Amino acid sequence: MTKAAVAGKPRLIMVDDSKVMRTAATKMLGKKFDVVVAEDGVEGWKQIRSDQQIQVVFSDLSMPELDGYGLLEKIRTCDDEGIAGLPVIIVTGAENDEAAREKALNMGATDFITKPFNSTDLLARATAHANYQRERKVMAEQTTIDSLTGLGNQLYFTGRLKQELAFAERHGHNISLVRADVDEFNQLFIKLGKEGADAVLSKIGEVISGLIRKEDSAARIGLSQFAMLLPTADAAGAAIFANRLCRQVREALVDVKGHKVSSTISVGVMCPDPHPGATARSVIEETNLVLKAAQSNGGNQVVTEDELRKKGSGLPSASTPPAGQTPEGSMTIDQALTFLAEGKPDVVVPHLAGLRRKIAPLIKLMSAQQNK
Repeated sequence: MTKAAVAGKPRLIMVDDSKVMRTAATKMLGKKFDVVVAEDGVEGWKQIRSDQQIQVVFSDLSMPELDGYGLLEKIRTCDDEGIAGLPVIIVTGAENDEAAREKALNMGATDFITKPFNSTDLLARATAHANYQRERKVMAEQTTIDSLTGLGNQLYFTGRLKQELAFAERHGHNISLVRADVDEFNQLFIKLGKEGADAVLSKIGEVISGLIRKEDSAARIGLSQFAMLLPTADAAGAAIFANRLCRQVREALVDVKGHKVSSTISVGVMCPDPHPGATARSVIEETNLVLKAAQSNGGNQVVTEDELRKKGSGLPSASTPPAGQTPEGSMTIDQALTFLAEGKPDVVVPHLAGLRRKIAPLIKLMSAQQNK
């Protein structure tokens, strides 16, 4: 049980290099909130990443190590949607002019409060945003639609993938999974601001909607990540779809404050072999390895699992393992985890089929035990 659950209070964090301000905030909010503090953006970011109970972030702008702008950027561009959507209230002082406030607002700041703050203002903002965050979380759990793009969300996509994997296994049909990520999205966000970045994501959603068939499924599964499920599509058909998507996104222009903005995506394509041990999560993660290969090759391109298994981008084929490595299917789980920890997904990709066969019996046994 978490600390917040025990105390029965919503949790917020105050990030400020002034001990006086941290102490004052704790005193003013302590009766109704579980207040945690951090003395700079680096420490604040670590706590936000590790503590899912945090519902509201208060942050000073001027801090050593990582300032309020840097912390705000990390939050808004985080691949965890729960963190990316946190209310961030910027605490401004006399040294922060209107330009500073406008910059923070463009980067996605939710609200502002000025030093010296009083308990009434501080409590009102904390309460309003904590209530909103709780309502937002409940709504997110109940809906399967991404409000920005109109595509499905992570919950929707996981459910569809489970269904299609089971269907493909029963009937011996092909199934293809396509994952895409916006290239250099962090820099795009900084350059365009939240409104501009949202416009780009929305446009990509339109492109995807115009390309998929009625039987296909598409979702936004991360801040700048999309996934498409293509039932019955083989590797060649999925590759054609992915290349068309990559080209149309590159050619699409978005109007941001009177300026035409373009973007590119990296795309990974995989055609998993449905089997009893295959799970939605494992298939999504395997496809992510292929996507990372496309990103590491410079982005704005499509990479397929077959290409990686052969010799695309200089990678070894399944029949010709890298020096010191074992043939396809003989890589151990421990070896695969070691390569992934070292940031070498390309080495693991040629062995995916063998790794699936090894882990499938374990997953099946665990599933049987859980259902007892």
